[in-house]
Amino acid sequence: MESILLVKTSSLGDVIHNLPVVSDLRRAVAVDWVVEEAFATIPRLHPGVADVIPVAIRRWRRSLGRGSTWREIGQFVQRLRAKRYDAVIDTQGLFKSALITAAARGTRYGLDWASSREPLRLFYDRTFGIPWTLHAVERNRTLAARALGYDLSPHPEYGVHARAAFFPWQALQRYVVLLHATSAASKLWPEPSWIELGARCLQRGLGCILPWGSEGERARSARLAAALRGAVIPPALTFDELAGLFAGAHAVAGVDTGLTHLAGALGAPTVGIYCATDASATGLYACPRAVNLGGIGRPPTVDEVMSALEEYASTP
Repeated sequence: MESILLVKTSSLGDVIHNLPVVSDLRRAVAVDWVVEEAFATIPRLHPGVADVIPVAIRRWRRSLGRGSTWREIGQFVQRLRAKRYDAVIDTQGLFKSALITAAARGTRYGLDWASSREPLRLFYDRTFGIPWTLHAVERNRTLAARALGYDLSPHPEYGVHARAAFFPWQALQRYVVLLHATSAASKLWPEPSWIELGARCLQRGLGCILPWGSEGERARSARLAAALRGAVIPPALTFDELAGLFAGAHAVAGVDTGLTHLAGALGAPTVGIYCATDASATGLYACPRAVNLGGIGRPPTVDEVMSALEEYASTP
């Protein structure tokens, strides 16, 4: 095997969970990756990724009646098919990723019907049954290993690194990042808990930084900052900038969101706060300085989160 194409388009957390596959493969092959354009920065953080092929399914769906959209789709397919791969591996297991896999040139591998959310067998040359009981990282790694016939190491590596960045809007050089925003209301940690956690951090001389991605999230950052004198609401940040922010952080606390996974993968001391999802399936995994707290219907206490932040921030 000399060239592999990975198809994992979204979402942010899923893309991060696919990074260890590149670490498994990088010593032997050149790895290209098809990913949603919004997340193209993430595979580029890994030195084992030779080429990133952005796709814009999310944006194209909103404008299928425009000729410009179909021209973009044609250009994407042309680029996708410009190279023949020894293997094309779809670790996403959805109809959209199966279509991309089918359009690529090379032997196509994917999940069997029992292992994916949709019946996709016709799109692949070979399929494999991968247990749902495995963490998402191990499902991705196991599929690639079975497709290509290699043994997995017991310790997955994300293989991504970033330099610590200091921004002119930062109030203090020692800071924690509080990732309070996520896609589902059920995953949110109560705002009074964030305020108490932030107050304890400020008492310890740590600045509090409250990133946001949407206007609703910015409004929540503003409410939290109003109760936390000295907390900072940054401008909108790119993934590259967020990676630099995480790399320089004393610690990161975050709910079930892709940015929390990015912080953990980069090696930042990270506490995952789970309120409505099972961390054993998609939580922080194999990160050098990270821990998951809480679970479905049992959010962690402020004491638990603060204790974990202090413990993991002191771990070399």
